Amino acid sequence: MRLHRDGIRDVRAFALPDAIAADGGGTAAAGAALVTWRSSHAGMLHQVYLNGRLAGATTDVEQRQLAVQPPSSFLAAVRVEVVAVELRDAHLDLSSELDPPPAGGRVRLVLSRSQTLPPGARVNVYFDHGQGQIDYSTPVNPFPIAAWPCPQDKAGFGMAAFGAGDFGYDSAACVGFGKGRFADGPFGMDVDTMEWTSPSLPLGRYRFGVRILDAQGNESPACETAPIAVIPPARPAASLRIASFDPQTNQLTLRISDQ
Repeated sequence: MRLHRDGIRDVRAFALPDAIAADGGGTAAAGAALVTWRSSHAGMLHQVYLNGRLAGATTDVEQRQLAVQPPSSFLAAVRVEVVAVELRDAHLDLSSELDPPPAGGRVRLVLSRSQTLPPGARVNVYFDHGQGQIDYSTPVNPFPIAAWPCPQDKAGFGMAAFGAGDFGYDSAACVGFGKGRFADGPFGMDVDTMEWTSPSLPLGRYRFGVRILDAQGNESPACETAPIAVIPPARPAASLRIASFDPQTNQLTLRISDQ
C-alpha cells in the first residue's frame, strides 16, 4: 500500500468564509475549507480525500494544512481523510486503497431545552436497535449529556449580579428575549434547542426515546419518536456521460458509472 494513515492525528476542518464583513463575520456560506492535521511522517507529502475522493495534496514536506473544496451539499456530513505518501505518488489518486466507508446513516434529534429543566439536568438517549421496542437498559450516548453545560444559560429570578445559575435572571448567554411560551427558538429566552447526532447506523427503521435525569438521579418519563428510516447515502458516481439526446422530445439520457 502506497499511502500511510498511522501517525496522522488531530485532523480538523474549518470553514473559510467567502468574504469578511465590517463586523468581522462571514458574509456568505463557506465554499472552501481549511484542513489541518499533525503527522509524524517526515520527508513525505500528504493528500486530503473528501468522501473518498482526492481533494488535493501538499507541496512541501513540512506542510500540515491544505485548503480544499468540499461538496456543496450542507445536508450531510463530509468524510475527511488525510494520508501520507511518497513524493513520487503525491499526484496520484490512491482512493482505491482507502478503506470503504461504513454503509450507514445518522439520525439527528433536536430537543427543546426549556428553562424549566433543573440545574444539573442530564439527557440520555435510547433506541430500539431496529427491533421496534426501545431498550431503556443502556443509553446510546456513552456519557450523560449535560442540559446546562454553561451555567449562564440557565435563567432564574435574581436580577443581574444578584444571582447566578438557577437563581440568576440576567442570563447573559441565554437565547433571545421572549419569556415563557411566548416564543420558541432564537426568539424565546425560556425555550431554545439542543441537538444530538447518533453514531452511524445500518439501513433500517429506528425509534428513539429520551429521558431527563435531575441532579439526584431521578429519571423522567420517556419522550419517544416515531419510526425513523435510515438510508445509507449513495456512492458517488465516478463518471457521468451523455448517452443520447432526442431533440424532438427534448430528452437527455445520461450514463452513470462507478468505475
